[in-house]
Amino acid sequence: MNVKTIFKNRYFKFGLTAIIFILWVIWLEEPWFLLGLGIIFDWFITKKVNWTFWKKRGKKPSKLIEWVDALIFAVIAASLIRLFLIEAYTIPTSSMEKTLLAGDYLFVSKVSYGPKMPNTPISFPFAHNTLPLTQSTKSYLEWVKWPYNRLDGLGQVERNDIVVFNFPAGDTVILQMQDKDYYSIVRQYAHELKNRDINNGEPVKSLAQYKGTAREYIRQQYDVTTRPVDKRTNYIKRCVGLPGDTLKIEHSQVYVNSSEQPHFDKMQYNHYVKTNGTKINSVLLERMGINPNDIRYIPSSSLYQMPLTRKNRKKISDFSNVVNVRKYENTSPGSVNHAIFPFDQDYPWTEDNFGPLYIPEKGKTIQLSMKNLPLYERVIGTFEDNDLEVRDSTIYINGQAADTYTFKMDYYFMMGDNRHNSADSRYWGFVPENHVVGKAVFIWLSINKYGNFLDKVRWNRLFTVID
Repeated sequence: MNVKTIFKNRYFKFGLTAIIFILWVIWLEEPWFLLGLGIIFDWFITKKVNWTFWKKRGKKPSKLIEWVDALIFAVIAASLIRLFLIEAYTIPTSSMEKTLLAGDYLFVSKVSYGPKMPNTPISFPFAHNTLPLTQSTKSYLEWVKWPYNRLDGLGQVERNDIVVFNFPAGDTVILQMQDKDYYSIVRQYAHELKNRDINNGEPVKSLAQYKGTAREYIRQQYDVTTRPVDKRTNYIKRCVGLPGDTLKIEHSQVYVNSSEQPHFDKMQYNHYVKTNGTKINSVLLERMGINPNDIRYIPSSSLYQMPLTRKNRKKISDFSNVVNVRKYENTSPGSVNHAIFPFDQDYPWTEDNFGPLYIPEKGKTIQLSMKNLPLYERVIGTFEDNDLEVRDSTIYINGQAADTYTFKMDYYFMMGDNRHNSADSRYWGFVPENHVVGKAVFIWLSINKYGNFLDKVRWNRLFTVID
């Protein structure tokens, strides 16, 4: 019997397929999937059931049926690859520049940290949270919901990995403003209501009351929906803090466990660029790779605000019409920035001066008080599904008074490399482990929407590894 005959033998094909299937079930850790061996046996050996019911047995399929066959196979194969191995992702904003550019098309590895099984398994193929050609129609059904389960992967999230994850604050969405954070909109409107009462000499209420009024108003004016974890908007950032780390930012320098975070060559910060009254040639800025959307120019002051890497800062400082270049820093001492986590008057942090902040680690217990509750309130109540409330300055978790808490999951702190133009953990807090999707590994295409003709493709970025 030659090799060709062996590969055509139905028992050989059944045995090979069965072995691959069993290994897959072991990886899934779902023994009941072994019932599928009966289907595989019938497919190759007994042939009692016509599993491809759209075509008749023993009859040559028409061209249409052949196309249907090919389409079904392609959808199933692509869905499995997307779920268990790799998924395509597009960079929509400049938050990771210059490491990743708006218009980069990349592959995200699911096996790097282990594929996360879907919370909503019944969904339209290749659609994330809305059906194609619609703005608000859900692409998934919530009749069946699976709990969080991550399969074994090649490793764990490591410090400075570039990670794709589901947006933690994306559980509630205003459909008319899907590009904005619902909770930040509520906070902003609540502070506007408070300031209005102060300016009008009215009695000032608690922030919780203002937030309640803001939520009620938003739900009356807009369509608000909720989304399960796996259907929240995907974000991509660099992991700067791991579970158990203590993170601090001083004058925009990140410190992890008291050690400086290494500077990445492509990391950039906003700078003020003062000229002698003449404008900087836009072509020169374009050649430096500075995103036009990130440039602000104030003619009356001959002042530019733009993000610069260390290399670009040196270049622009040498321009003949540049007087000086100064790095931007938000100090705002003693003030409360309601856009910065944890949005509390006891933590007057800014994007450039932040922390120290302990990042929760699974199994670790912390002392819980009214002082640090704002840091872990959402972790305890939302991400870890506890009934959390405060009565008479006493914290109750699931009806019991609590002065300690033990975390059920690992958490991460994410930041964009475009440090002053990135909505990241400084603005909405921790990323739970069940929100992690995968690791960004490979750019296969990059499109510059500001380019012309062949210049639209960034040829030097094609097929490059992400670091």
